Amino acid sequence: MPTLVWILLATLLGGLLSAALASLFLLLGATRRARLLPHLISFATGAMLAAALLGLLPEAVAGVGPGRIQGIGAALLAGIALFFILEKLVLWRHCHTTDCESHHLPSGHARDRAAGWIVLAGDGVHNAFDGVLIAAAFLTDVRLGVITAFAITAHEIPQELGGLSVLLHAGMSPVRAMLFNAASSLTSIIGGLVGYFALAGTLDVLPYAISVAAASLIYVAVADLIPGLHKRVDPAGSLMQVLLISAGIAVVAVTETLLG
Repeated sequence: MPTLVWILLATLLGGLLSAALASLFLLLGATRRARLLPHLISFATGAMLAAALLGLLPEAVAGVGPGRIQGIGAALLAGIALFFILEKLVLWRHCHTTDCESHHLPSGHARDRAAGWIVLAGDGVHNAFDGVLIAAAFLTDVRLGVITAFAITAHEIPQELGGLSVLLHAGMSPVRAMLFNAASSLTSIIGGLVGYFALAGTLDVLPYAISVAAASLIYVAVADLIPGLHKRVDPAGSLMQVLLISAGIAVVAVTETLLG
């Protein structure tokens, strides 16, 4: 199957799956959602770290050879710095609750409506960039593309749920909120197309693009997800987090073995 078709299928299915599961998750009661969401985040943390450290970075290093490994390290550092700046500009930060700083806009319903559109725009940019990263992975290797798409989708489920909750809080009807949330999720297709046509003719750049993709997964896992997990310190909850992180790692490792 052509690489472009792989990219389109991965971004389409990943976007639809994450938006659909987030919508179904809302059918659960608030108490059950609050109990299950940290488990999803724990699993996503393990999957993202494994995809970056077991899949993307080794492939990037192999692509440049031992004499240019420092360039991969430099690309990784540059990627982390880039995502830090994007997060500061509210292009990467996603609000999982209504208490985030981007909601401190004019008071009342107008503030909630503005916050909803801000989150929607941020989601669209983020998902488009995810599409570029998925394209870079598929252009390197189909196996790597599948693993990267899986890890990104695992992270998108709780993230899309957070965005959908904000849209509902902003006063949108459930149907309209789900449609806007799905449209925002599917901007990954646009990113995938841009990534394919921008990178297909410059294969020498791919190992460095893969390093930036690894940086995005590591940054989100370490800067956004893990701090939230540390809010729970009871032994039983902490053990469950470790088990679910390990499960995310194991799923990526098994997937890589089966596709390898």
